[in-house]
Amino acid sequence: MNFYILTLFPEMVARGLNTSIIGRAAEAGFLRIETVNIRDYSTNKHQKVDDYPYGGGAGMLMQAQPVYDAWQSVVERIGKKPRCVYVTPQGKTFTQQDAKTFAKEEELILLCGHYEGIDERVLEEIVTDYMSIGDYVLTGGELPAMVMVDAISRMVPGVLGNEESGSSESFEGNLLEYPQYSRPEEWNGRKVPPILLSGHHKNIEQWRRQQAILLTKRRRPDLLEKAELTEEERKWLEETEQGEKQRR
Repeated sequence: MNFYILTLFPEMVARGLNTSIIGRAAEAGFLRIETVNIRDYSTNKHQKVDDYPYGGGAGMLMQAQPVYDAWQSVVERIGKKPRCVYVTPQGKTFTQQDAKTFAKEEELILLCGHYEGIDERVLEEIVTDYMSIGDYVLTGGELPAMVMVDAISRMVPGVLGNEESGSSESFEGNLLEYPQYSRPEEWNGRKVPPILLSGHHKNIEQWRRQQAILLTKRRRPDLLEKAELTEEERKWLEETEQGEKQRR
């Protein structure tokens, strides 16, 4: 999969994504992450890409032409118009399902805004998706773009190595991931749950599923409402909650 990140700060994005799993996946050829410096497409001798907004108001606005030319440079090289994601607080909240959907694309452009945003006319011309990573405002779109690239990349075949790890993480099936434990067997007086030491894989799988349900109920009940649970699992959850209330 090929990512093209249109940004005013290419070094920031490159440094953040050239490490750990994503960096290794890029080196192995499973991903290609290219930054495109919007300033390179400014017609101003000082590489200025912003100006005052019409109608007044605080701050500066990124101009349409440099953004469009940066986008067009990618389109001309790859010979088609891929999906272009503008990362903005005004967008739809990015979810794990969105990561899966975007991971099916061969090419994906992410547009990072800055200052007070980008001239609406170029957004109307090139953007296909408006995405946000949360209801708060950052100084630029670089951090959200990096978050999205990381999440999307994990869904690309070959990136994680162990194909099962991507399917058992939080938000799969609208459940949080079950709690996990490593050596030593006892730490600070806390022991690893005996079931995990039993070697009985079927029982371990059932325990993990139940713990994922319980954890989601406690921390993200909104997610649990969307999860597909069996009648047996719903009954178990109800009995577990009643038992906990009695012990209080």
